[in-house]
Amino acid sequence: MTELRSKHLLGIRGLTRAELELIIDTAVEFKGVINRPIRKVPTLRDVTVANLFFEDSTRTRLSFELAEKRLSADVVNFSAASSSVSKGETLVDTVHNILAMKVDLVVMRHPHPGAAHFLASRVDVPIVNAGDGTHEHPTQALLDALSLKEQFGQLDGLKVTIVGDIRHSRVALSNILCLQKLGADVMVCGPSTLIPKHYASMGVHVEHDIDKALAWCDVANVLRIQLERQGGGDHIPFFPSLREYHAQYGVTKERLACAESGGKKITIMHPGPMNRGVEIASDVADGERSVILNQVENGVAVRMAVIYLLASGLGG
Repeated sequence: MTELRSKHLLGIRGLTRAELELIIDTAVEFKGVINRPIRKVPTLRDVTVANLFFEDSTRTRLSFELAEKRLSADVVNFSAASSSVSKGETLVDTVHNILAMKVDLVVMRHPHPGAAHFLASRVDVPIVNAGDGTHEHPTQALLDALSLKEQFGQLDGLKVTIVGDIRHSRVALSNILCLQKLGADVMVCGPSTLIPKHYASMGVHVEHDIDKALAWCDVANVLRIQLERQGGGDHIPFFPSLREYHAQYGVTKERLACAESGGKKITIMHPGPMNRGVEIASDVADGERSVILNQVENGVAVRMAVIYLLASGLGG
């Protein structure tokens, strides 16, 4: 396969294994570009990309912007807080006004699930979903898959535990779908209040004991507790306290040592931002098993690959 079937990247659900592998293989090529002395290619010269972020972001927004600039695209950054959206303008009107300025491709993060799909049905340019509420985050899943491919060579048969706030995470769903399509075996682990019941019907293992989950897996992908999606304030409705959560589910050096007592080594991942001392201990996040900074680097390469593949169809 040499191209994607869809003009958009809205989620992992609509991609085949061949398309996932195409994006990952293309990202490998672009990783070579960003690690050489001259880190730019003229591939998307005269292509304009608009980054529309209706929700706060640091890593993802910077990663997309770097990816676009490495491809020599012209970049327009949009922040909802300082835009006419704050005055009541609709999403579609906002985007149509931006497209009237001759934008060729849109990257969008939005707090509402399905926003990217909604927009893709109403505009005529490629849309890249940079995260829609608690639904999907496809480029995060792809960069995680690339990081695992670098570590293990292939994902077939790999055992991956996703630990933490599954209920409020867009990373969890995209990772589950991506990992399963690439042949990995997936487990989710956390308090029962943070794991939706329907996940058991998706072919994933559900475990509430962190020690059993770590003993089972080759990889632990640790997710943060998303307090901003739990109502905010001092009240935490899904477990007694952050201290209690760390005691029960925090990935610590001591827990890893017990899980690795049989001689295996567990690879540690985290999509960021990290709450050190809550879901993960600092000596684990910064330890030799961690590939967290590799994930950040791979994010630029994967987003270069996605934008390049989608922009390849602009002249059609």
